[in-house]
Amino acid sequence: MSAQSPADLPYGDAEEAAAEARRGGADDVPMVDEADPRAAGTAHPDFAARPGQLDVPREAVDDAPGSAGHPETNPSRADRWLVALDIDGTVLHEDGSISDGVIDQVARLTGLGHEVMLATGRSVAATLPILDLLGITPTYVVCSNGAITLQRDPDAPLGYRREIVETFNPGAVLTQIRSHLENGHYAVEDADGYFRYTGEFPNAPANIGGEAVTFDELLDVEATRVVVISPGHDMDDFLAIVETMGLHRVSYSVGWTAWLDIAPDGVNKSTALERVRQLLGIHSSQVLVAGDGRNDIEMLTWAAVEGRAVAMGQAPDDVKAVASEVTSPLDDDGLAEALATLR
Repeated sequence: MSAQSPADLPYGDAEEAAAEARRGGADDVPMVDEADPRAAGTAHPDFAARPGQLDVPREAVDDAPGSAGHPETNPSRADRWLVALDIDGTVLHEDGSISDGVIDQVARLTGLGHEVMLATGRSVAATLPILDLLGITPTYVVCSNGAITLQRDPDAPLGYRREIVETFNPGAVLTQIRSHLENGHYAVEDADGYFRYTGEFPNAPANIGGEAVTFDELLDVEATRVVVISPGHDMDDFLAIVETMGLHRVSYSVGWTAWLDIAPDGVNKSTALERVRQLLGIHSSQVLVAGDGRNDIEMLTWAAVEGRAVAMGQAPDDVKAVASEVTSPLDDDGLAEALATLR
C-alpha cells in the first residue's frame, strides 16, 4: 500500500516515536520549532506547498514503511551518491501519499549506503514528517528553498537542529512588489519558522505557528522566505508582472500558480546543496537531484554540470530545459523509475 494515514493512531505516541526515530547527531542545540511538525498535516498545509496540494496527514508517520528491510550495508562506501529530492510533485502526490515504488527505492538506496535527503521549499515543520514517511534520517535536510539547512542531532527535541540559517530584511522588496500587486497577499517566514501573513492566505498554518498581521508589520521581520500570491491573475499575467518588477538583491521563483517565493540574495536549493555536498565529501559527479517546479531550476542546473539532474515528466518546459534527463510524470511513478537506475 502507499504511505497514507491510519485514522486511529494516538497522536502523542506518533510524536514520540517519530522524534525518537530521528535521533542521531551531536551538540545540545534545541530545535526552535516548538509546534509539532505534524501540525503541517492535511488540515493546515505549509505555505510552501503549492495551492491545491496537501501535506501529509499527521497520523501517517507511524504507518510509513521505513528502510528496515534494507539495512545500511555499506554506509562508508567511497562511491556513494548524494540524492536530493524535492517533495511536492516529486516525492509526494496531491493527496499526501507516497508511492510504494518511491518508498522501496529510497529504502534500497539508503541500504546501499547512499545519502538520500530532501531539498524543499517547505518550512522545517512541514518537512520533518516526510522524512518519517520515507523512513530516512539523513545527515542534512534543506528547507525554505535553501535558507535553512538542518543537521541531524540526537539532543534536539525533534532529532534535527538548525545548522545554517540565511535571513534578509524583506521591507524593500515587499514595498516594491506591493506597488505592482496592490491586491496581493503576503507572508513572511522568520528564522524560527513562524509565519506572519496578510489577507486570505490559503491554508494559513495557524497551528504550526502563524498569525494574520498588517502589511506594515511584515516589513521589519528578519525573513528566511517571503511568499506572495495574487488571486485573480492567471499564470501568464503573473509572470509578466513579475518580470516588470525588476527584483534585485533577492532570489525568487514563480510557482505553478500566481505564487512567488522570495529568498535571501544568492540563496536557493543549489547553494545549500553545494555546501552539504562539500561537508559530506561527495564528488559532484555523484549527485542526483529530482524536482518538478521552478524553485528547482537552480538545483537542477547545478547538478547537471557533472551529475544527474532529473526533471519530473509533468514539470514546466523551462524546468525540463535545464535538466540532464526527464523521467515519467509523478502519477506514473517517475521518481521511482529514476532512482531505480542507481546502484
